Amino acid sequence: MPLFDRVKAGAAQAVQKAQEAGQAGQAKLNDMQAARHLDGLFRELGAAIYAQHSGTATTDTASTIDRLYGEIAAHEAEHGKSAAADDADSTTSSSTSTPVTDSGTSTAPAGDFKLD
Repeated sequence: MPLFDRVKAGAAQAVQKAQEAGQAGQAKLNDMQAARHLDGLFRELGAAIYAQHSGTATTDTASTIDRLYGEIAAHEAEHGKSAAADDADSTTSSSTSTPVTDSGTSTAPAGDFKLD
């Protein structure tokens, strides 16, 4: 009987570890979904602000911008500091490269540009 007890305890421990791994995976999935939602809010906000500056804004663009600011603030209150701000901090602090110019007739534009 002691062998059966050890097998039973080992199986119970394996089930517990599998449940913990499942919970960790679910938490990671929830974090990724929240980050994707926040990214969508920032994209929509950027489009609305661009519309304002380019003169193509509609009558409800200002209210859309206010709504998006509120949704972003609510998201940050619920999930903590925004993931986009973390990404921006890491890219601005680590990207100190200087644009390379070739010996041709074109020159590199001034500034630090990054394409996604």
